[in-house]
Amino acid sequence: MTRKELPELLLPAGNLEKLKTAILYGADAVYVGGERFGLRARADNFSLEELKKGADFCHLRGRKFYVVLNAFLHDKDMLDLPDFVKYLSEIAVDAVIVADIGVLKLVKRESDLKIHLSTQSCCLNSYAASFWKECGVERIVLGREVSIEEAQRIKKSAEVEVEMFVHGSMCISYSGQCVISNYTAARDSNRGGCAHSCRFEYSFGKKKSFFMSSKDLMGIKLLPLFCKCGIDSLKIEGRMKSQLYVATVAKAYRQLLDCYDLLLSDANLWAKQLNEMEEELRRIPYRDYVDGNLLSKAQHDSVYYQEGESGEKDRYMLVGHIVSVLQNEMVLIEVKNAFTVGEWLEILPFKGRYIKLQVENICSLKNIKLQKCKPNTLVKIKYLDGMEKGNIIRKKK
Repeated sequence: MTRKELPELLLPAGNLEKLKTAILYGADAVYVGGERFGLRARADNFSLEELKKGADFCHLRGRKFYVVLNAFLHDKDMLDLPDFVKYLSEIAVDAVIVADIGVLKLVKRESDLKIHLSTQSCCLNSYAASFWKECGVERIVLGREVSIEEAQRIKKSAEVEVEMFVHGSMCISYSGQCVISNYTAARDSNRGGCAHSCRFEYSFGKKKSFFMSSKDLMGIKLLPLFCKCGIDSLKIEGRMKSQLYVATVAKAYRQLLDCYDLLLSDANLWAKQLNEMEEELRRIPYRDYVDGNLLSKAQHDSVYYQEGESGEKDRYMLVGHIVSVLQNEMVLIEVKNAFTVGEWLEILPFKGRYIKLQVENICSLKNIKLQKCKPNTLVKIKYLDGMEKGNIIRKKK
């Protein structure tokens, strides 16, 4: 299968920096939120100027740029929406993701933008999908409660594009139906204020439990089934996640999708690639992995009863990213977390295995030698073959 025939790989972008990372590491499209009307009010989100920069960055590279309008809006929220929708049309946004039929009607009245239905609308069957298509929706972001084979039937019956979550955090409740944090934290789950109350420990008399916390979704081993069933888009969760998360997940899924033909020609090599990418996905924070409802209905073993996240001994942290390559002798790094001379770093190339580097020296912009660098600074280190502008750099915790 060619890249055009493969499912779209759709990555989250919580800010402009993460958007660039997602595209450079292989995303076919990204979804972002403006400063209003979306469900991740606590993400960095995009100003009007940043929305245009993001759209331009994607389009110059032949990728797509989607904007979420999926918060549950009241009448007062709708007053400023027409102008925002017109602006999105002006900057050639490829689609907006909506949850409310009133918002859908307004978008159609004010623009010719393509409309995708948010998972918040909890579309789980072909009858609902057909209704939304009649309303003007071109793609359904199906609820996480649907299996891959159910999604195939919905696509065929309703004759509409379908998008499925393939990786990331999962809600313990049906998508768009949770109001727990409204009561535990006075933050509206469906208007951008979810406090992730399902992750908290609760007491029942003397007994304590994390009984509502779900394990994380990982569907990378099911990519052949996604392809076989004609799923149009594979969505990664995580607009609140780190730049390292975005790079790691984008790279893993891109690499497996791009070598899909190996499954037919060399199953052993495919299995080796799959194992390597699964290991990569265990180097970022996660709450154990499960395939959710992708094959069959999730059971009790999908509940994550622990506190925090798994895999501490194998965990990596973001060091920074390469701002530029200086005459193939040094690279300029924007530092996010400090490192010292003598430490081992790993550079995550856009393709292929990571590059290991022991830091021999660190130089400031004024070529002053440093023993240790500080976060939010620019420093220079030695260049190795394979390093490129935009590469993420990590180290073991």
